[in-house]
Amino acid sequence: MRIASLHLYPVKSTAAIDVDRAQIEPWGLAHDRRWLVVDAAGARVSALTRPVLLTVRATPTADGLRLCAPGHRELDVAVPTAGPSVGVSVTRQPELTYAGQEAADWFTRVVGSPVRLLWQRDPRERPVSASHGGRSGDVLSLADTAPILLTTTPSLARLNAWIAEGSDPAALPMARFRPNVVVEGDLEPFAEDGWRAVRLGAAAFRFTETCDRCAVTGIDTATLHRGKEPIRTLAQHRKWDGATWFGIRMLPTDLGVLEVGDPVDVLESA
Repeated sequence: MRIASLHLYPVKSTAAIDVDRAQIEPWGLAHDRRWLVVDAAGARVSALTRPVLLTVRATPTADGLRLCAPGHRELDVAVPTAGPSVGVSVTRQPELTYAGQEAADWFTRVVGSPVRLLWQRDPRERPVSASHGGRSGDVLSLADTAPILLTTTPSLARLNAWIAEGSDPAALPMARFRPNVVVEGDLEPFAEDGWRAVRLGAAAFRFTETCDRCAVTGIDTATLHRGKEPIRTLAQHRKWDGATWFGIRMLPTDLGVLEVGDPVDVLESA
């Protein structure tokens, strides 16, 4: 098995940034999900309610981000070093740092309603919840419940085969599931469900939970069209505890660098 691809989402709910290598930090891959778009009340603006966010590419730069979206000028945004704190409705993260009016105006034009761009100063302020597999000292970016989301190509192939048996022969791309790490190789579909410790390259990772999937996976990232797949088929084959499941969430127990092509070894299985 090996790492097939690596992906970052510097601003939560925006398009994936594909990379060949990524630095591992205690709270996830460097540059992943450290920025967030919120409305006037501090509530997260997600791709579920504003699919246009999926057209935004936020590329890390030496001192911040470069924002791009179809029909809008590019904007460079620096990491705010002295911006005011803004109260937000993010679990275990009561405040984030305001990234400035220019970034707020840019995202407002893209989204079509007043929003602001915020920055997570210190991920060490946000612990991983014990209810989602966290232990004392585990910390988190603005990702949902764990630093790393891992998927495998055999699992996607099996899901697409199930979908093809139904009314929709179109195969779904892995991008629908917004993983950080995609693994390929000689393994059974959904074997990752049982992985409890994995070595990716030279670094080890610990399983925290299987990933429950929401309706964002039904949005075509190219056309923004909403469909019933993959939730409809996952509900037929991968539903338990009232949710549908695809991929696993993991937490780094070592630091270092991941690269596409790195070997993947299962250290412990359930």
